[in-house]
Amino acid sequence: MADEPSGVVRLADVARRARVSPSTASRVINGNAKHVTEALRTRVMKAVEELRYVPNAHAQLLARPQRTAVGVIVHDVSDPYFAELTRGLQRVAADHGRLLVICNSYRDPVRELEYVELLRAQQVAAIVPAGSGYHDSKFTREFNAELRAYQQAGGRVAVIGRHEIVGDAVVPGNESGAYLLGKELFELGHQRVGVIAGPRVLTTTTDRLAGLKRAAREFGRQLPAKRIRYDDFSRDGGASAAVDLLDREPGLTAIIALNDTMAVGALAALRERGVAVPDQMSVVGFDDVPIARDVTPALTTIRLPLVEMGVRAMSLALDTPDPAREPRAPRVQHVAGEIVRRASAAPPPE
Repeated sequence: MADEPSGVVRLADVARRARVSPSTASRVINGNAKHVTEALRTRVMKAVEELRYVPNAHAQLLARPQRTAVGVIVHDVSDPYFAELTRGLQRVAADHGRLLVICNSYRDPVRELEYVELLRAQQVAAIVPAGSGYHDSKFTREFNAELRAYQQAGGRVAVIGRHEIVGDAVVPGNESGAYLLGKELFELGHQRVGVIAGPRVLTTTTDRLAGLKRAAREFGRQLPAKRIRYDDFSRDGGASAAVDLLDREPGLTAIIALNDTMAVGALAALRERGVAVPDQMSVVGFDDVPIARDVTPALTTIRLPLVEMGVRAMSLALDTPDPAREPRAPRVQHVAGEIVRRASAAPPPE
């Protein structure tokens, strides 16, 4: 009969009883016995039972790669755009029994790099960078290097709205959606249109401006630099850019905001100045976040299926690839926008 244990039983005691090394005993107990024979595994588990060994839970957590969490890097989850994306990301993560870790970068590339390093250290199952990329080649190289190292260690990457970033991707129709906005206003008869845009460094800003300029060329309109104002993708940024635009270009009959939050700020600025929308000035936005239908007047905008975009990205991130098919090209899903006509846009005043 086996000797009864006395005092605290340690891992070394189990290894001695099973006649194996402590490292082998540790692998078996922590569920990482891939290269351990069945005979050795049986001996270790028998020793655990005989000695009534209780593993240290904290040590097990450190020893075993859990990969029960997924990391999401957004610019600001309080922004309605990212709040909607996160709803979709959370839905799929919960269905897979994963914990969603949300990291706010506040559009700081250095912070995004730091978050990737932290998420790698936590051994998350997947990383989803969401939101605009940056016109910064140095950052792009460093970011991709971090993500490739993470992928080589078994991690998965899916991005939303990023350019030139490794991993699977969900790509919103920023250029084509902005083209539809420009087309809508030009068909209504607007000749002098102003734009309030997000930061110049963001690729989303560039893509949406490109769509507007394409529409202007097609309709023989002008969209000169003096009618474009750049500010934060925020309510206050939209209000500030709208005021500046109105002061410099008083003959405008329409304002295109490159996201809905900026459009809300523009509506507030126009209201303070006593400018009636849409009788005297049309205002349109982009994204169709929930507030777009609740402001007065309700906002004409481009609808992106934001929740669905989050669902798609997380589904790509958590989809287990077939090892026989690796390596494979990244999967890219394009998501089109559609125009939603509401009360904020009308023909220009005579």
